[in-house]
Amino acid sequence: MAIGDVECCECTEVHEDKVKLLSGQMPGEDELCDLAELFKVFGDSTRIRILFALFRSEICVCDLAELLQMTQSAVSHQLRILKQARLVKSRREGKQVYYFLADDHVRTIIDQGLDHIQE
Repeated sequence: MAIGDVECCECTEVHEDKVKLLSGQMPGEDELCDLAELFKVFGDSTRIRILFALFRSEICVCDLAELLQMTQSAVSHQLRILKQARLVKSRREGKQVYYFLADDHVRTIIDQGLDHIQE
């Protein structure tokens, strides 16, 4: 049986052993909500462009704005969201602020996302 484009079981037979096993392995609701929020941050193409640039190199806000052909204000707004999600970090050098990926987990997420869409 199909509902829309999704195939469904033709009977209602619950596999209690699987349900019990998986229910014990599911993260808590708060953790799942935090994960969903993290993936929402990845749902904006501007933020993905910023992350991709940072995947390649640390870069100051001025250069990032030029690269993306955006205002520094618009880039800063997106960087604030990325920073709040702990995906990027920054450092000040004189009058300039440089951004970089927060850790290798972010690099892995981007790398695996690219691998997935290129399959």
